[in-house]
Amino acid sequence: MEPNKRITNPFRIGIAPISWVNDDIPGLGDHYTQDQVLSEMASLGYIATEMGRLFSQDPPSLKSKLEKYGIQLASKFIGVLFSDETRLEEELQSFQTWVNYLHEMGCEYVIVCEMGGSMHWDPRRSSEDKTIKKLTDNEWKSLVEGLHRAAQICQTLGMKLVYHFHAGTVVETTDEIDRLMESTDPNLVHLLYDTGHALYGGYNPLELLRKYEDRIQYVHLKDVRLNVLEQVRKEKLDFRSAVLRGMFTVPGDGCIDFAPIFERLMETKYDGWIIVEAEQDPAIAHPYTYAKMAKDYIDATVQALLAARKR
Repeated sequence: MEPNKRITNPFRIGIAPISWVNDDIPGLGDHYTQDQVLSEMASLGYIATEMGRLFSQDPPSLKSKLEKYGIQLASKFIGVLFSDETRLEEELQSFQTWVNYLHEMGCEYVIVCEMGGSMHWDPRRSSEDKTIKKLTDNEWKSLVEGLHRAAQICQTLGMKLVYHFHAGTVVETTDEIDRLMESTDPNLVHLLYDTGHALYGGYNPLELLRKYEDRIQYVHLKDVRLNVLEQVRKEKLDFRSAVLRGMFTVPGDGCIDFAPIFERLMETKYDGWIIVEAEQDPAIAHPYTYAKMAKDYIDATVQALLAARKR
């Protein structure tokens, strides 16, 4: 038995497939198969993953594959264009399709991120435009309406919508995250707390956790290499270039102190998913090696905190 599986951990820990096969940057990790990725996740003691482009979109097929390795599907990242009021109805219909899929897969949460105005993912913009086009007040109004309606779709099926603030998008910075939280109904729109994207956007991750802990229903753990982040800011690199430069890494390999984060999550009795997610080039950062590094670090840090509580 793997050592990781003998460790008692109060958290539900999964890992996203993006460490193996990157959905944001085509071509990274294309040689990996579903079986290899799921086998490696399971061997390290991870119990969940998220939807990625290497996984089957046929529920029975994916369920069978996940069951084989003892892995659950936690959620899927869904990019939306709710800020465009002319496309809102179409976007909500597309969103409904994915919600139905995730519901059939037994998911509790639906991850949403606004792509309008983003650096790389807005289909209305030129691929050469690597800047963020900030939302107008009217676009913010449409975004909020879309999120509220999308959340109601989720609630109808007993699921929760969690918003993923993200580097390279219109909800990236401290002010933008705060505006989103202030503009949305806390009973409808929950927050996906991502440590790496928080730091990238200018938020102290622990401060963000404490500020919005009542709305956090889902967690992404990633670390940041501070020297690379400083280079990214100095050179004003776009998001994909920052990832390829090695800005993100797994917990324990960067500058974020996760001990107080885990401690606070335990204090608040957080019981949602915690998903390791580090966008890296798998040819440089060997996925299994880094997935093991993350699991070992998380387990050791949590065990140290639990031991300190018993003293």
